[in-house]
Amino acid sequence: MGIDLSIIWFVIIVFATLMYIVMDGFDLGIGILFPTTRDADDRDVMVNSVAPVWDGNETWLVLGGAALFGAFPLAYAVIIDALTIPLTLMLIGLIFRGVAFEFRFKATPAHRPFWDKAFIGGSILATFSQGVVVGAVINGFEVTNRAYSGGPFDWFTLFNLFCGVGLTVAYALLGATWLVMKSENPLQARMRQVSKQLLVVLLLVIAAISLWTPLAHPAIAERWFSLPNLFFLLPVPVLVVVLSGWAWKKLNDTESHNAPFVLTLGLIFLGFSGLGISIWPYIIPPSITLWQAAAPPQSQGFMLVGALLIIPIILVYTFWSYYVFRGKVQHGEGYH
Repeated sequence: MGIDLSIIWFVIIVFATLMYIVMDGFDLGIGILFPTTRDADDRDVMVNSVAPVWDGNETWLVLGGAALFGAFPLAYAVIIDALTIPLTLMLIGLIFRGVAFEFRFKATPAHRPFWDKAFIGGSILATFSQGVVVGAVINGFEVTNRAYSGGPFDWFTLFNLFCGVGLTVAYALLGATWLVMKSENPLQARMRQVSKQLLVVLLLVIAAISLWTPLAHPAIAERWFSLPNLFFLLPVPVLVVVLSGWAWKKLNDTESHNAPFVLTLGLIFLGFSGLGISIWPYIIPPSITLWQAAAPPQSQGFMLVGALLIIPIILVYTFWSYYVFRGKVQHGEGYH
């Protein structure tokens, strides 16, 4: 039995996407949370907590996009064509976030508020746009003769916009629990309270999307609620409830610093798993599978050699950077 290169590349793309959501999610969350903190020193601590790692986190976005282009060119072409506007807005948001990140440390006190606003706006725009893209993938794309045949604004639907809001809440929760882990004293106490509020909102968002999606898409409803699938997939919502309750308990425990962030990562993983279960095996829902969208095996095999060399290197330097900059961030230290 031969190796299915399409499955291998699908796993690589899913892994890269999940790594991006987890890692860039909490530093985008820092920008989303900036309005909750007015104190300049606390804002510096928030930014310094991600300063050594934020630009490296975006490596996974580049890897995922390049892998999609090379391994599944049809999917890349359809998605880029269908989602040109939200993807462009996402890139604009990431540019503003990145420039503001660098410039706010060099700015004079008179100009720093401008860069703080750019940091907030860029973070929210990038996150919201990513959520819209996720919603659009769930809704699917019109494809005729292997080309996108819908309109430039088909992504502009209530469900997709709601997904944008939902991802903004998820990233904000990631950022808040990251700060519970990385900060101390009043800032940490404030982020504990913010995390509890965001956790409740996120659960409401998950519940709404979990009901909305099967109601709007009978095929997804059949995937989740037909037997015996219901029994196999039931652990996903059950684990969401269990991890949420556990996270709430740890947020109330002032001695617990790392657990809320780890448990939030678990919630994000379960949400991502739910998305995968809903659309599998379609890489362009609702009609084109990953095998139909795949590049020739020769191309996938050639790319795989490079991927197997570069991914371990990325993992090693990512682990090393997080290890070197582990621990709490103090006032007056960090990125300058």
